[in-house]
Amino acid sequence: MSVSTPLLDTIEPDETPVELSGNISSAKINSNARKPVVLTPTNRAQGSQMATTQSDAESGIAGIFRQSAHPMALFFLYFFRISAITVYVISGFLTDNYVLSTVMVVILLAMDFWNCRNVSGRTLVGLRFWNQVDDDGESYWVFESRDPSRPANPIDSKMFWIALYVFPALWTSLLVVSILKLGLSFIPIVILALVFNVANAVGFTYADRDAKQRWANSVVGGGWGLGSLGGQLITGAVQKGVGRMFG
Repeated sequence: MSVSTPLLDTIEPDETPVELSGNISSAKINSNARKPVVLTPTNRAQGSQMATTQSDAESGIAGIFRQSAHPMALFFLYFFRISAITVYVISGFLTDNYVLSTVMVVILLAMDFWNCRNVSGRTLVGLRFWNQVDDDGESYWVFESRDPSRPANPIDSKMFWIALYVFPALWTSLLVVSILKLGLSFIPIVILALVFNVANAVGFTYADRDAKQRWANSVVGGGWGLGSLGGQLITGAVQKGVGRMFG
C-alpha cells in the first residue's frame, strides 16, 4: 500500500441496498386484516340444559316436589328422618358429648314419629291410626282413612311408603354396625329409632289394609244389583283377594 493512495480507496464498497417498493404500512395493515365474524344465534346451550322429554322434566327432587299435592308435608317427612340419621352418624365426629347427641337424636325421632302419624300420613295418603282404651280397660287400634272417591296423589303416596319402609331398614343396618363395632352406648338410640319407625310402618300398613277391606265391602256389598246371593259371593271373593294381597 503506497502512502499516496487514499485510505478510502482501499475499502471495498458495501452491497448495493435493495430498494423497497410499495407502501410498507399499507402492506402490514392488509396482512393483519381479518375477515369479519358473523355471530348467529344457536340453541346448543339451551338444548343441553332443558329437558327434551316430559320424563326428564319430571325427574329429580325438584320434579317430585312440583308434582306433589302437599310438598311441605312431604318435605318435613323426609327432613326429620334424614336429620335423625345424619345427626346420629356425624355426632361422634363433631362432639364428644354423648348426652347432647343422644338428646338431639331422640328429639328428632319424636318429632318424626308425631309428624308421620298425625300430619304426613293423614295428608299424603289419607290414613291415620291410634290406640284407644275403652271403659273396660281394653285397648284396641282405631284406623281412619280418606274417602275412596278422593284418591291420594300418586307421587305423595309413593314417596310416603318409600320413607315408611326404607328408613327402618337403614336403622337396622346401623344397629348391625353398632353391634359389630361394639358401640354399646349407641345401641339404645338405634333401638328407640327402630321402635318409632317400625310402629309407624306397622300402624299405617294395617290402616291401609283396613281401608282397602272397607272399600271392598262398600263397593260389593250390594253385589252390583245381583241380589243377596251374588253380593255375598262377590264380597267374599274380594275380601279373600284383599286379605291375601295385604296380609
